[in-house]
Amino acid sequence: MSTLDIPMPQAIDTVAEALRKAGRILIISGAGLSADSGLPTYRGLGGLYNGHTTEGLPIETALSGNMLRRDPALCWKYLAELGKACQGALPNLAHRIIAALQVQYPGCWILTQNIDGYHLQAGSPPERLIEIHGQLRPLFCPSCGFTSDELDTCLHGPLPPRCEDCGGVLRPSVVLFGEMLPARALQTLQERVDMGFDLVMSVGTTASFPYVVEPLLQVRDAGGFSVEINPERTAISDMVDVHLAMGAVAAFQSLAATIGLVSEISADWFMPAG
Repeated sequence: MSTLDIPMPQAIDTVAEALRKAGRILIISGAGLSADSGLPTYRGLGGLYNGHTTEGLPIETALSGNMLRRDPALCWKYLAELGKACQGALPNLAHRIIAALQVQYPGCWILTQNIDGYHLQAGSPPERLIEIHGQLRPLFCPSCGFTSDELDTCLHGPLPPRCEDCGGVLRPSVVLFGEMLPARALQTLQERVDMGFDLVMSVGTTASFPYVVEPLLQVRDAGGFSVEINPERTAISDMVDVHLAMGAVAAFQSLAATIGLVSEISADWFMPAG
């Protein structure tokens, strides 16, 4: 298949028609989905980290499990930047529309790379949410198992934050570079991929991980429908049926209006995006 080279209104109509017919849906979300909440994307235009840190290290080295063990203060310097970026921000309209889609489509699942917790805050059911990279909160102590919900306080205190019980270094419940993805999340994802999807939608991700590409390949090979929502072209842009070159909020506003998505949250959902 190749990306449909059609005008944007027709592309929206094409995706909306595929949504109407779909029973099993997977929405894969990346940092671009949260960009409209004011959070910087990890890579690409406006990315929080491009190139190297002020210490001359690749950010993948600074934000690694090995660095957390070897130099926790340095690792936490950049974990704190991520955490502070999330402070004060809220789920945006796209998160809420996705949650409403999950109400309308009981077979709609989310696979997210994001660690901000916005899908849950927006109302997505946790039993149909796969947080493949975990969440920033709660913090926990690998030494004794102590947990803390005081992330906001820790971000503005001495780094690294320390365990109240044993003095060990606290860490967030996220997957750092060089660490294994959570086994349960991977198992759940594989079970859903094995069952198959009618429609897979990639939203705001550079699609640089195999677990993003595999569901897209699966739905393509099974004759289903695939969509990418991203203002920029990525490695999967030529693999999908439709590439919507627009931001997540604008895309989901238009899709919600077109399919007549019913919600009590806000009538302005159904205003066509400008």
